[in-house]
Order: sequence, then structure tokens, then C-alpha cells
Amino acid sequence: MDMIETISPDVFKAHLENPDPEALGTMLDALQDQDLAALTAHLEPEAWGVLIRLLPDDRAPDVFSYLTQEQQQRILQDLTDEETSQLLRRSSYDDTAALIDSLPDDRAREVMDLLPDRHQWVIKSLLAYPEESAGRRMTPGFLAVRPHWTLEQALDHLRREFEASETVNVVFVTDGEGRLLGAVKLKELLVGSPRRRVDTLLREDVVRAQTRMDQEKAASLIRHYDLEVLPVVDERDILVGIITVDDVMDVATEETTEDFLRMGSVGVGSTVTSLRDVALGVLYRKRVGWLLILIFVNMVSGAAISLFEQAIETVVALVFFLPLVIATGGNAGTQASTLMVRSLATGDVQLRDGLKLWGKELFVSIALGGTLGLAVWGAGIWLGGPQVGLAVAIAMVLVVIVGSMLGLMLPLLLTRLNMDPATASAPLVTSIADVGGILVYFGVATLVLQLSA
Repeated sequence: MDMIETISPDVFKAHLENPDPEALGTMLDALQDQDLAALTAHLEPEAWGVLIRLLPDDRAPDVFSYLTQEQQQRILQDLTDEETSQLLRRSSYDDTAALIDSLPDDRAREVMDLLPDRHQWVIKSLLAYPEESAGRRMTPGFLAVRPHWTLEQALDHLRREFEASETVNVVFVTDGEGRLLGAVKLKELLVGSPRRRVDTLLREDVVRAQTRMDQEKAASLIRHYDLEVLPVVDERDILVGIITVDDVMDVATEETTEDFLRMGSVGVGSTVTSLRDVALGVLYRKRVGWLLILIFVNMVSGAAISLFEQAIETVVALVFFLPLVIATGGNAGTQASTLMVRSLATGDVQLRDGLKLWGKELFVSIALGGTLGLAVWGAGIWLGGPQVGLAVAIAMVLVVIVGSMLGLMLPLLLTRLNMDPATASAPLVTSIADVGGILVYFGVATLVLQLSA
């Protein structure tokens, strides 16, 4: 049974507020690091730092790494400079770099000054890589052996240095200058003859990432090749770090969150990690920009309606079907956009597939539009006569086609422009489809009325 289910948040909180050292120690030992981090969500912020202080020095950094950046920032406020230094110098370089990068500039410099020179140099080198790059995501903690070593020498090296690496299941092989030559699995080192040379087991076809590769692409390499660890090399093919499976999980969570925020037209200058903890001002700033833009887009809709006042005055029943027609076009566009953004994000679809997908979506949208057109045709005849029924049915077919093709092509266009396809958000696609739907609907209605006259 999951330990977090056996200890209620109230019991956990009571132990922290009125600590019985023996009972508290037993409880902390029984909980996994991830469970402890999850339970902090039920504590007041003042108790987060208390928990970190109660944990052994070798365990506190692991629990700390599972907390949100908002929680980590608050804990640093409660810890002394000495406690902060001890905590961060035991944390992994990549986690510390991510935390420092999230702090305001002045506070980031203060925290950086608390670290040893070696830590500062490594963290600054990580932060020098572009945001959302493999270099920013990697950890410089890895183990490498030389090709001319015997297996016995390699294993001796691993025993001495294993704490420097996040994983030893895969051991990388480098030359004297650090260039990546290949990799050897740990089990091959263990079962091989001690006198055998490392290069006799070397696998040279090792998948690798460049430091400036997008982190999402690096994560896709791990998923595609089912890797335990992905080596990261610089422009000279020198091994500078590794990306592990847990890093991929973090990337997937961040990218999915970012895509959802973009598709909801929420600014993502800094990703919202906790809706419960985020400040009111931050929520306002993240949402107001796109809402203002969409206001102006929707004003175009009003201007478009004014162009067809004569048709509306002639047949008032046309107004009844206006919300139905334009909403259906927007919904069709949102469906197509959502499917396309998801396929681009997972790598199922490439830009070269655009023409094929365009043809497929065209046939699907014609079928959808025809079905919906028939559905509203009878209602149009009943409320406005044959001319209105025909106009509504034809317009329905056309707006579904227009909305679907817009939802399909806009993410592809943004990808071609090296922009995030998730920017083709539901509100944006819907607003553009609304303008197109109004023009199509009243254009068709005007033409049908003129022909019938």
C-alpha cells in the first residue's frame, strides 16, 4: 500500500508541530522522499523549512528536489545562509541551477555567493546554455572510462567515483580529451574477464544530444530509443553531461503544462506550477494580454456583421442561426488544432506530412459539414423558409471546412516559422474562425437571397 495513504496529512502535521523525536523519526523513515514532498502540500509554508531541518543532511536535498520551485524559494527564505549552503552543495547541479534561475537577480547572486567556487562555475556554465535546451537540462555528473583500460581498472574507477554520477547502469567511454567514443553497459563490465580491455565491449553507435538541442527533442530521443540515459556533447563531441529518465519526466510535465497554457491563451513567461500558490497579480498578467488581443479580433467580427445590415433587415431569421453557425466553425477549428498540436508535440507528424494531412482533413471536414448542414437545413426552412434553410445549410458546410482547415494549417505554419504550434490556441483559432464564419454565412445568405429574388 502507498505509504502516503497510511499517514493522513493531519497526523503528519501534528507530528511536526509537537515532535516526539522517536515517533517523528520512525514516521520519516517510513515515508519515501516523494511521499514526504507530496505531504508538504497540506502544510503551511512556515512548516516546509521545519521539515527540511528535521531531515538528515544526506536526505534533505533529495526531498527538497521533489518540491515545487515556489516551495523551494520559500524554504530558502527561512533557512540561514549556512543551512542554505549545506543544502544546495549536496543537491544536484541541474536542480540547483534551475532553482537559482527562478530567483530574482539580486537573490540569485546572494544564493550563488553561498556556494563553493566549483559549484558556482558549474552552475554558471549550465545557465549559459539557452533556455529549454539539452545543455540547460543536463546534469554534469557522469562517469567515463578510457578505451585502453582493463575491465578491472574500469570497475575500480567506478567504485571510487560512483557518487559523482546520477546513474552507472551505462558507462561512457571517452578519449584523453573527453570526446565521446561510445558506451558500455555496467553488467558487461561486471561479467567480463578482468583483464579484458574496455574497447572490446565498446558500442560506438551511441545516440547523443547536442548541448543546444531543444530539450523536448532530447526527451523524444530517450523515448524513441528507450534509453536509460542520454549523453550530451558540445560542438567538438566532448561529453559534457547526461540527461536521465527522471529529467525526461520533468520535461514532459513542463512542456505539457506550457502547451495547455498556450492553448488556453495564458502567458507562459514563467510557467504556472501551482494554481493554489500563485499570486493574484501573476494570474492577472498571464491572462490579460491575450484577452486584450482577442477583443480586437472579435471587434472585427462586429464590423463584418455591419457589412450585411441589408440582408439582416430583409430576413431577420438569419440572425437566429448566426451564433450556431460561427460557433460550429470555431469548434471544428479547435478540434483540428488540438489534434495537430498534439501530433506535432509527440513527433507523430512532421512538416513534410502537411499536404497529405491537408487532403485528409479536407475530405473529413466536407463530410462533417455535410452532416451538420443537413441537421440545420430543416430548422432553417421551418423558421425562415426555403431560402434561409438553403443558406444556413450551405454556410454550415463551408464554415466547418474553413474552421477545420484553419485549425490544421495554423500549427503547421507556426512550426515552419520556428514558433510553438501550441500558440495556435483554441481562443485564437475560434476568434479567427468567427470572423471567417460571419463573412461566409452572410455572404452565402446574400447570394441566395439575391438569386431567389
